[in-house]
Amino acid sequence: MGIIKAFFNAVGGTLADQWQEVLEADSMDDSTVFTKGVKVRTDGRNNNRKGNSDIISDGSVIHVYPNQFMMLVDGGKIVDYTAEEGYYIVKNASAPSLFNGQFGDALKDAFNRVKFGGTPSSKQQAFYVNLQEIKGIRFGTPSPVNYFDNFYNSELFLRAHGTYSIKVTDPIRFYSEVIPKNAARVDINDINEQYLSEFLEAFQASLNRMSVDSIRISQIVSHAPELSKYLADALDESWKKLRGFEVLAVGIKGISYDEESQKLINLRNQGAMLGDPAVREGYVQGAIARGIENAGSNTAGSAQAFMGIGLGMGAGGNFAASASAANQAQMQRQAAAAPANEAADGWVCSCGRRNTGKFCPECGKPKPAPAGEWVCKCGHRNSGKFCSECGSPRPAGEWICPKCGHPNADSSKFCPECGTQKE
Repeated sequence: MGIIKAFFNAVGGTLADQWQEVLEADSMDDSTVFTKGVKVRTDGRNNNRKGNSDIISDGSVIHVYPNQFMMLVDGGKIVDYTAEEGYYIVKNASAPSLFNGQFGDALKDAFNRVKFGGTPSSKQQAFYVNLQEIKGIRFGTPSPVNYFDNFYNSELFLRAHGTYSIKVTDPIRFYSEVIPKNAARVDINDINEQYLSEFLEAFQASLNRMSVDSIRISQIVSHAPELSKYLADALDESWKKLRGFEVLAVGIKGISYDEESQKLINLRNQGAMLGDPAVREGYVQGAIARGIENAGSNTAGSAQAFMGIGLGMGAGGNFAASASAANQAQMQRQAAAAPANEAADGWVCSCGRRNTGKFCPECGKPKPAPAGEWVCKCGHRNSGKFCSECGSPRPAGEWICPKCGHPNADSSKFCPECGTQKE
C-alpha cells in the first residue's frame, strides 16, 4: 500500500467525480499539532457514502496542503508519507513512495523504525502533522528562580512569565513518541503538562548561562534571542532528538523579583547615585530643608521646635556641614581635573574650536606646535637643529608660535596671528 502523485492534467474533471474518496486534513488552528484526515464531500456527485471510515479505498485521492505532513497508516503503522503539498492517489499494490520534501532523506531512518511490514490490514487512516510554528504556548515560573548578577554581585531571585513557540522537525518521530495512541486530534495544550515542566527546568539552566555571560538581570527581556538559543541547546537531547520538535522562540512578557532581591537592587542603585558628590549634596540640603519644614508644623509650637533644631544643629548640624564641605571639595576637584582631561583629549584652536586632529575643521589652521618645535620645508616637525626626516638645518631668523603654529620672523616678539609672546 502506498501513494503516487496525481496531476491536474491527468484528471478529466473534479476529483470527486473521478475518485472513490477524497480526503484532507480536518480543520487546524494555531495550536493544533495533529489531526486525522476526513473525507471531503463538496457536492452530491461522490457516490461512495457507505464506505467504512477506517478503510481508504484503492484509488482514493488525498489532499496535502502547505506546512502539512501526511502519513498513510495501516494497522497503526506508517506505510507511506509525504511532506510535499499536492494531490496523491492511494494504490494498495504500490510500494511506499516516500516524498521527503523539505526533510530530505533524514525521514527514511525514522520511517524504517516504525514502518508496517505486512499486507494491508482492516484499518487504514490518513493523519496530518502541523509543520507550522506553534505559537503562544504559555509558561510561568511557579516559584522564584535564582540568578547571580555580576553587576549587583549577589544572588537574586526572579519570577518570569511569557510564551514560547515550537516547531516539529521530525514528524515521524513526533507521531511515534508524542502523539497519544488512537488520537484523532491533538492540541498542544492537551499534552503540554510534561513538556512545560521540562521547559521550566531548561529555562533555569538557560538563565544560569546568561548569568555566566554577565547579562544584567534587568536586561534579560531584551536578550530573548540568546535565551531562545540557550533553551534550544538545553532541550536538544530530550525534545529534538528524542521527540522530533524544538523550541523556536521565547517571549518574556514580565519579570518580577522577590522582596529581598528588590531591596538589594534598590540599595545598590541608591548607593550608585550617592556616589556622585552633586547628588549627595542635594540629598544633604534636601534633608536639612525637610527638617526645617517639619519643625514649622510641629504641634508643640514652632518656637520650641526651632529651639530643638538649634540644639540638634550643635550635633547633627556639624555632621551636615562636614558632609556638605566634603561634597563641595570633591566637586571642585572634579571641576579642576576636567580642563586637564579635556586638554589631554585634544587642542584648542585660536578660533576657539576644540579639536583632536592635526587641523581645525572650523578655520583650517594646523595644530599648534609644542614650544621649541619647528616645521621643516619637507613638512616634518622637529625639535632639534636639523630635520630628522631630510637632514635640513633649522631655518635661521624664524620661530613658530607654540599656540597657533604661525611662522614668525625672529625679530618679532609677538605672534601677529594670536598675540602669543615669543619664548
